[in-house]
Amino acid sequence: MRRRDFIRLLGGAAAWPVAAHAQQVKQRRVAILTALDDAQTKIRVAPLLEELEQLGWVDGRNVRIDLRAAGGNIDTVRKYGQEMLASTPDVLVGFGTGPADYFVRATQTVPIVFTVVTDPLGAGFVKNLARPGGNATGFMLFEYSLSGKWLELLKQLSPDLKRVAVIRDPVLGSGIGQFAVIQAVAPSLGLEITAVNVRDNSEMTQTIAAFAGSPNGGLVVTAGPLSAVNRELIIGLAGKHKLPAIYFERFFATAGGLMSYGPNFDDQLRETARYVDRVLKGEKPGNLPVQAPTKYQLVINLKAAKAAGLAVPRPLLERADEIIE
Repeated sequence: MRRRDFIRLLGGAAAWPVAAHAQQVKQRRVAILTALDDAQTKIRVAPLLEELEQLGWVDGRNVRIDLRAAGGNIDTVRKYGQEMLASTPDVLVGFGTGPADYFVRATQTVPIVFTVVTDPLGAGFVKNLARPGGNATGFMLFEYSLSGKWLELLKQLSPDLKRVAVIRDPVLGSGIGQFAVIQAVAPSLGLEITAVNVRDNSEMTQTIAAFAGSPNGGLVVTAGPLSAVNRELIIGLAGKHKLPAIYFERFFATAGGLMSYGPNFDDQLRETARYVDRVLKGEKPGNLPVQAPTKYQLVINLKAAKAAGLAVPRPLLERADEIIE
């Protein structure tokens, strides 16, 4: 072998460890826990994962994403939460009030970004919305005042409405808060309110059947993980008893529900991904303000309206952001 060829080969060999080291990219760890079931988690979390990839965080390459769905079961939230904390993640994402509550109570050191959470200030997740402090920040589901809007829209849809059954979770603080606003607004609209417990499917079925026995009734489905998990049952009951119903999120309307009004979750989840990106790059959650939704959407399912024998008023149709035919 000629001397210059040997030197060239030696130089290449010396570079091998450097090249190999450059290819070893440190994987960060992001743990995402939702209170939803597997099917809905796959749909709902997609915008967050897509945005993370757009920001350069590719699962399996420079980040390892641990995504789990608790199916509305608080014991499962605790089990998965403990396992996630044991894996020493760089960022915890609490999707929904239950997972966020567990993470905030379980650690004061691991960065937390929560999303689709109702009243994070009242729940004690942060000390201040503009300057959260601590290790947590994120995005609010909506302000409680939105709950009164559901009654107003339902009354516009069905002017003869006199009674409204409200499906809520009496255990969650957010369920109590939403119901309180609905109760406060109801008298001004001439409406009588009946509470329906979402935690017992048999009780919920019987209560709605009894409620539907009298005329001029309607249904409001408040936000919560169990409402999402039991969406098929709830939509089926509303259809069976021909109750005008309004839901808190678009996926109820796309699944056959009559009408929904709530924030654009795709936008919120993309913003959540941007917060995760900023935390992974070194920013402290306590310096990032908690944000409320800026976009709300009204969705009307005309097929469901026809099945219920309802003619949707033109002003409501003109106001809708999306009409499903």
